[in-house]
Amino acid sequence: MEKYENLGLVGEGSYGMVMKCRNKDTGRIVAIKKFLESDDDKMVKKIAMREIKLLKQLRHENLVNLLEVCKKKKRWYLVFEFVDHTILDDLELFPNGLDYQVVQKYLFQIINGIGFCHSHNIIHRDIKPENILVSQSGVVKLCDFGFARTLAAPGEVYTDYVATRWYRAPELLVGDVKYGKAVDVWAIGCLVTEMFMGEPLFPGDSDIDQLYHIMMCLGNLIPRHQELFYKNPVFAGVRLPEIKEREPLERRYPKLSEVVIDLAKKCLHIDPDKRPFCSELLHHDFFQMDGFAERFSQELQLQVQKDKTRVVQVNVHKTKKCSIPFVKPNRHSPSGIYNINVTTLVSSEKSLFRTSKKRREYSRTDVHLPELNYNHLPELRALEGTARNSRLTKKESKILSKSRIPSLAAIDLHTPSITLHQVSGPPLSDDSGADLP
Repeated sequence: MEKYENLGLVGEGSYGMVMKCRNKDTGRIVAIKKFLESDDDKMVKKIAMREIKLLKQLRHENLVNLLEVCKKKKRWYLVFEFVDHTILDDLELFPNGLDYQVVQKYLFQIINGIGFCHSHNIIHRDIKPENILVSQSGVVKLCDFGFARTLAAPGEVYTDYVATRWYRAPELLVGDVKYGKAVDVWAIGCLVTEMFMGEPLFPGDSDIDQLYHIMMCLGNLIPRHQELFYKNPVFAGVRLPEIKEREPLERRYPKLSEVVIDLAKKCLHIDPDKRPFCSELLHHDFFQMDGFAERFSQELQLQVQKDKTRVVQVNVHKTKKCSIPFVKPNRHSPSGIYNINVTTLVSSEKSLFRTSKKRREYSRTDVHLPELNYNHLPELRALEGTARNSRLTKKESKILSKSRIPSLAAIDLHTPSITLHQVSGPPLSDDSGADLP
């Protein structure tokens, strides 16, 4: 790790931190994910090994590129390409939502990336704005595969507590351990309206409140999920909310076009078996109208090539000083893909934790490491009638997340082979944590 120079802290979570660094030899900017605990911690080791194993298998223009894996003093360091910013950054810059063409381009690439994972029998399980990177050229990349895993064999079960609550499918909320690709499709549906409107679709503050938001919009759970809810010991003594009057998507967001509402509804079908596959979503009218899909596919290849050229130039000419402009918050959303950088540069290792006053601060994420028991589920706060009515009266108020943290961000789209440098510790084993829940 001595060949990298710290440029600043990008983000910090419960289990690790992400630093922006420069390769002293080539000048290339990278993002290094450092796990805070050593691999003596079994859970940290499992999540690190899972991310390494899956990203070795997955190479795609819409997935973040893992460049190198290092181990020093029993701590894992994952070196990624550095991408410009995240969709969460865009949503904070444009709180009233993103332009139609921007959302169209983002969603096309998000679905393309998730579809690639699904085609290799891998589910991401933590799709959310801060886990979706956007390069300077507008290329979208999914990141943070710590909760991803391969699809289970027949009869095998998964962990039920994955995904950030606001993007968690109802089958996960009720404790179903036999779910599949549909949980990622649900998260896509949540992103559709959030990117257009600038606010989360289902901002629940507990699991039961999250179910209430979902049922208010989409109706009652399917019988199987209702049964699982009442059998789940976590919900002992709690009853599902009784919905007297629904507020469907078209009533909640009357300004959204019919084609957008239809796309969101398909992704958000209350029955996971009726949600479409990613390949079907790419053929939805939202992407096929006016020949967008064919036209943008060609444009995307040019954007990918542009990013590759940028990295080659960085490698040829060492970067002596990295200047990153700020974007004014009152700037109107452009009609095309943004070409902005919202990461603050920290000049040296000595000033690692000193950032600009303009930089946003994030609290820790509410995503927990997966466990096979219910003890790690958050404490439930059942809604009484008064509290529930209070939430309804405040439903138009924007609720900002206290749990969002920035993900690593990146620029380069090269796909070099991964090398493993072991400064100390045992050799990397492919089967460690391979069959994790």
